[in-house]
Amino acid sequence: MPIVSKATYHHPKTRILHGVIYLALIAGAITMLYPFLLMLGGSTLSGVDARETRVLPTYWRDDTMLYRKHIEGLFNESLDMMNVAYQDSLSSFERIEPPARPNPKLVAEWLTFLRTEPPPPYASCLGYVYTPLSRTAPLHFRGFRRYLADTCGRGIETVNRRLGSDFINWNAFVVMPEEYLMRIKMPGETQILKAMWDFKALQPQGMLYYFSPEGFYRRMFLQNTYGKDIEKYNLAHGTRYTSYADIHLSRRLPDGTRQEQEDWEMFVRNSLNLLWIRADDAAKEPYRRYLQARYGTIDILNRNCGSVYGSFDDVPMVDGTWSQAMVRSDWNDFVTGWQSPDTGVVHALPAHMLRIHSIEFQFRDYIESRYRSVARLNVAMGTSYKDFLSILPPQRDLHYLAFLETKSSLRREFMTRNYKAVIDFMILYGRGMYNTVAYCILAVLAALIVNPMAAYAMSRNKLRSSYTLLLFLLLTMAFPPMVTQIPSFLMLREFHLLNTLAALIIPGLANGFSIFLLKGFFDALPRELYEAAEVDGGSEWAIFWRITMSLSKPILSVIALGAFVGAYGNFMFALLICQDERMWTLMVWLYQLQQRSGHPVVYASIVIASIPTFIVFVLCQRVILRGIIVPSEK
Repeated sequence: MPIVSKATYHHPKTRILHGVIYLALIAGAITMLYPFLLMLGGSTLSGVDARETRVLPTYWRDDTMLYRKHIEGLFNESLDMMNVAYQDSLSSFERIEPPARPNPKLVAEWLTFLRTEPPPPYASCLGYVYTPLSRTAPLHFRGFRRYLADTCGRGIETVNRRLGSDFINWNAFVVMPEEYLMRIKMPGETQILKAMWDFKALQPQGMLYYFSPEGFYRRMFLQNTYGKDIEKYNLAHGTRYTSYADIHLSRRLPDGTRQEQEDWEMFVRNSLNLLWIRADDAAKEPYRRYLQARYGTIDILNRNCGSVYGSFDDVPMVDGTWSQAMVRSDWNDFVTGWQSPDTGVVHALPAHMLRIHSIEFQFRDYIESRYRSVARLNVAMGTSYKDFLSILPPQRDLHYLAFLETKSSLRREFMTRNYKAVIDFMILYGRGMYNTVAYCILAVLAALIVNPMAAYAMSRNKLRSSYTLLLFLLLTMAFPPMVTQIPSFLMLREFHLLNTLAALIIPGLANGFSIFLLKGFFDALPRELYEAAEVDGGSEWAIFWRITMSLSKPILSVIALGAFVGAYGNFMFALLICQDERMWTLMVWLYQLQQRSGHPVVYASIVIASIPTFIVFVLCQRVILRGIIVPSEK
């Protein structure tokens, strides 16, 4: 009987009641949907906007925030590398702003220089390969993984064999960004690094950033020595600079004050990476004297360095392209200074013979050779440089112009990369999805076979102990699953079933609550149907299958849904029983993923994990919502 009769349906009070009911339903829907939408929006964030709590993240409509996310990903979430490359001093990626007036002409000259005088592969770093803050799988990390799979073979064993690596699986694969500014970081002689350089050569220049020794000198050396306040530097040097941006790194020992010369020499000798240090031809003789003092005879040098020189006079000057670790060590000691243990004489490369060979000075030489004078350059480029020493590679402008051309693709990348990371982790490089599908299918089939048969037997055969058995079955629900996991583990271990699908399915074959529900439903079915079937000569199996099971679809769908949800969401027991990762289910894989990922990836994994249960509910809701209907014979 309806609570509102048709006679009063159009009454104002009735309409008000309907409005209140609809408002309450809408409010309830909002309270359920809003947290879910927040999680959807949060699953597309990164480090720079991780603190946002919006249904629609800012970068979806704001290009400035998208630019900040792009720069964060481009510099592999390293603020120091961004400040060094841009020669800036920002405290976070949230403060970066697009360049006010990018110079396309200077960017064109920079790109022409890179094409005509290709720098060595160690001079640049590829962006979007490492995310220590967001802890996800960025664009070029995924691309490099696909590149290795295409060139070496999809199996990680094949990749390990061809590249000499030792990754356990694709989920353990990691790529660290190159950082060749500090002395202690040098390119390794590995096949995987060479593969990265080959992959990097295929990427556009807008996705690379080049190392800046001058920015390293300003940002990391001078500011760490004198602090961020330029006045302390001026006081120590007797200068009047207004900011560190006015200080330029000299290619050779500067002609300034003694303190400036000491800073430059200390920076070059002890801090700057050897890749950017060269020596004049006149340093050959001091270098050979140093090697003779260190090794004594040419045979010892050949044995240590793997060379075949006839005498020390045949040893060439180091040019920065060495590949032998011992040569690199000798050169490092000669640059920093080596004291002979026998004579006490210090052998060091003379300061006036040192010079810096970086891409910044190469670009300045290129510009000077093209325009000859700063005045002509300023007229052609629309700039206001005072001298060629103040010219910097226009990396910021190049990155911004490339960003303008790829805004749509970058926005799609940030919206989907966390989901791609989860899918790669669960499906492409793991067996979690396969194990879960097999486990859920078998668990549902077992629940639809064992439980109905037990309930049918109790319903058809009125035993005196039926209620005692039902009470015993219901008592199993009084114990939490954690209590029964240890006995189940011990029994399965004795039967040698650990790390198998059988270990997951057998403990849950029979469910007391499901048998209780099914028995009550079977008891409510008309007895006349069974009597008519017996008169017609139907077997017990035919009666069970054609009458009982065919009339029990609503309750069977409830049992099947419960079995699916239980198997799909099984985590603790699955982790305890199947400790071999080849047998991990989806929930165990997600747990492992969440331990190594940022919260946006965690949100994405939750969204993906909820999709199967949502689909199952949508497909089964019509059967479930029909309720338990006792059919009647027509």
